[in-house]
Amino acid sequence: MKEFDKFVEIVRKLRKECPWDREQTHESLRRCLLEESYEVLEAIDNNNMTELKKELGDLLLQVVFHSVMAEETNNFTLEDIMNDEMKKLISRHPHIFGDVKIANSNEVKANWEALKIKEGRKSLLDGVPKELPSLFRAYRIQEKASKVGFDWDDLQPVYDKILEEINELKQAIEEKKDGKDVNAKREEIENEFGDMLFALVNYSRFLKINPEDALRKTVEKFIFRFHKIEEYAKEKGLNLKEMTLEEMDEVWNKAKESS
Repeated sequence: MKEFDKFVEIVRKLRKECPWDREQTHESLRRCLLEESYEVLEAIDNNNMTELKKELGDLLLQVVFHSVMAEETNNFTLEDIMNDEMKKLISRHPHIFGDVKIANSNEVKANWEALKIKEGRKSLLDGVPKELPSLFRAYRIQEKASKVGFDWDDLQPVYDKILEEINELKQAIEEKKDGKDVNAKREEIENEFGDMLFALVNYSRFLKINPEDALRKTVEKFIFRFHKIEEYAKEKGLNLKEMTLEEMDEVWNKAKESS
């Protein structure tokens, strides 16, 4: 595509002639890459195709920028990236480019994971980045483990595990009140809280809900409803600290009904 070639040339020119672009490294652009990825997700969440087009462009810039920097140090080129990705797509879709027969998308996923192991990964859990948000990372780890049968067969024991972890958390909190070895108890409470979250993530997987998406939507709902409380306080000439919890709850519930 002529447009794509022109795009790459613009990035190369920026690297040569713009002082800011010239100073950037793979490390300095890490946060930019992360932010652009989340802005793409936000556009998708809002079903805003105009914003999605713009944010995908910004994300594409990050990919090209990193490839141009690697090209400058003779590590790899954009062509190398695309060639490697094309080979991977072909090798991991033998049901399209080969003679493998599959019945459904679950078999596609299972074949994909098996092929990753053949490509040299030491563990089934390799390839889940530590940089992922913890909820989503937990989801992906559990999902990968389930591919080899390390999973429950139905929903009830998954729910029971949540109740078990909640009880263990409550017990750790109660024991802390005794005042014995406060630091050790704090660590135990943190561990039990993590176990509870991990169990909840597992439950979300059985419900076919992405926990990261679910929590992000809940956070947005909270922000919307809290903004209503702030608007109410401003209209009434009140400081938020002057409002009672009952007053805040009343505004909150009205916002909840309207959203």
